Amino acid sequence: MRKIVFIIVFVSSSVFAQKIERIFPKVFGEFPHVRDFAMTQGHDEIYFTVQSYKKEYSFIAFIKKVNKQWTQPEVVSFSGMYKDLEPFLSPNGLQLFFASNRIDNQSKAIKKDIDIWYVERPSLKSKWSSPKNIGPIINTKANEYYPSVTSNGDLFFTAAYKDAKGKEDIYVSRFVNGTYTKPVSLGTGVNSEKYEFNAFVAPDESFIMFTSYGRKDDLGGGDLYISHKDKNNNWLPATHLKGTINSNKIDYCPFVDFKTQTLYFTSERNLLKKSFSSKKNIEELNQALKIDANGLGRIYKVKISELLEKKRD
Repeated sequence: MRKIVFIIVFVSSSVFAQKIERIFPKVFGEFPHVRDFAMTQGHDEIYFTVQSYKKEYSFIAFIKKVNKQWTQPEVVSFSGMYKDLEPFLSPNGLQLFFASNRIDNQSKAIKKDIDIWYVERPSLKSKWSSPKNIGPIINTKANEYYPSVTSNGDLFFTAAYKDAKGKEDIYVSRFVNGTYTKPVSLGTGVNSEKYEFNAFVAPDESFIMFTSYGRKDDLGGGDLYISHKDKNNNWLPATHLKGTINSNKIDYCPFVDFKTQTLYFTSERNLLKKSFSSKKNIEELNQALKIDANGLGRIYKVKISELLEKKRD
């Protein structure tokens, strides 16, 4: 693997009052869209999705830390052929769940819908297995997206089933005695008659963070919300993440690093200038288009300790 030394530098954007920072701006800026973020607890592996400009195709890539330096991005061993996206690491880092349209066990044709798959490894130093379809209890002829897994193996995901409360709901399938149970739509504290999708669930299921589109307090393209559980294990009404985390573009794909109390999320916000104070040459303009928040999918981070301190009612 070739190594790069500049990738560990995070570039701060002073326009964000909450010190929202775009991560890996130069390296990720070379791709059309970058979205999704999954990191091991040891902070030495990061998985993400690269999408084409029109989002027709996507693949899963990774970087890893070797001798305190991040390697150049590579395609993961199980991606690069089909449309793969939305990697999520189990809390112990030994399973990686993702969404894909790849050929399933019953068909030789690429599927028209998206299913949830996973790979596994016996140790953090081992190679990933071949992809495995999570099974018909969860995967149907509808789309199943954005897996998120708790410490006890319960699977949360997005789907547009017939029993959905809205356009898309967030569902949970409990992992009981090594088997997934029939998925159930989460309550009205999370799901509504609008769109709910792309949920990150805390390993202990104490809170869920997700994107919703179409609510009264939505700023535009879809915003991030958070719901905690009460003492009776019910999801409390979700609240809109205030401040400057949400924008008038889509903000989605949350991931929380508990060690540093940091939220990583994807946004298509656009801060490109409509003019410059002086004439720029082609190199300068090209760099400005790549580095600035330019409406393409990019990954950001922000400290959220105050959100994680909320206690159960």
